[in-house]
Amino acid sequence: MTITKIPAKHELPINVMSPAERRKTAGYARVSTNEEEQQSSYEAQVEYYTKMIQGNPEWEFVDVYTDDGISATSTKKRDGFNQMVEDALAGKIQLIITKSVSRFARNTVDSLSTIRKLKEAGVEVWFERENIRTFDSKGELLITIMSSLAQEECFYGGALKHLFIAGFR
Repeated sequence: MTITKIPAKHELPINVMSPAERRKTAGYARVSTNEEEQQSSYEAQVEYYTKMIQGNPEWEFVDVYTDDGISATSTKKRDGFNQMVEDALAGKIQLIITKSVSRFARNTVDSLSTIRKLKEAGVEVWFERENIRTFDSKGELLITIMSSLAQEECFYGGALKHLFIAGFR
């Protein structure tokens, strides 16, 4: 019987990236009103994304961009959103994580045009609640549908989205 000694390789496990390979990641949080109840949600979102990103060895924390008390029906007055997109297009961010499509934008045209610009620049957006990633082949179709529902939700309330989602269960 022959025994062959195989020397150990001193490499990082596959799921742990070196600092040079880590993805520059940012969170985006928004609440639409300045009501006290929403303030706690705002603070919780910021804390959640900070811990989530900093706790992932594959991500390099960039920032949590925020808009407080601003509707998502337009991106024009959303300074945090616009700064995040500017930073992403400048190569400072590779992955943006946000709670949902409706947190990102409630205007279908704004949502899709921003996502397409980011995608062309190599920046992925992950919508956590819907588990949609813009680099996924089905991502744009799902984002189009969810953005349209988010836009209509502004006018008709949450009933429309709940009917849509219930139809798939």
